[in-house]
Amino acid sequence: MAQAWRCSGLRWSADGPELAWDGGRRSALTWGKRVAFGVAEGGVRTCVGARGHACPVRAVVPGRSTGARCEECARLDRAHSVAADTIADDPRPYHVYLAWFGPGMTKVGITALERGSARLLEQGAVCFSWLGVGPLMAARRAEELLRAALRVPDRIP
Repeated sequence: MAQAWRCSGLRWSADGPELAWDGGRRSALTWGKRVAFGVAEGGVRTCVGARGHACPVRAVVPGRSTGARCEECARLDRAHSVAADTIADDPRPYHVYLAWFGPGMTKVGITALERGSARLLEQGAVCFSWLGVGPLMAARRAEELLRAALRVPDRIP
């Protein structure tokens, strides 16, 4: 049986796009080169895990589910999410940004300073501007004030 690699998604590094694989390996992508994936016959959809760790029970996720995690991993992932404000004492600095994704699609948001523009590239921002930098809760307050003042959302469906 051939080994099957499990891709955990497209990421952006300082050098450009790369594929991330279960287990932490990364593969740089060459601009203009084609990438193809195969679907294993009779394969099942399994939980992608949480916070960079594989699902401990490799739970099966229903094919019609909109999420890629089992209930337990989804709960764990959300419990440690900066977006959920569950770690208000996070000491890292955060950028506040305004991003444009196309007509009628402007949003304000925050991202960890250490990530640079990677989050915005992953989301597909056409252009963006850094508006400020500071601790998490100050960045959250600035994000909310800007969202209300500019009448733009913090999420685009």
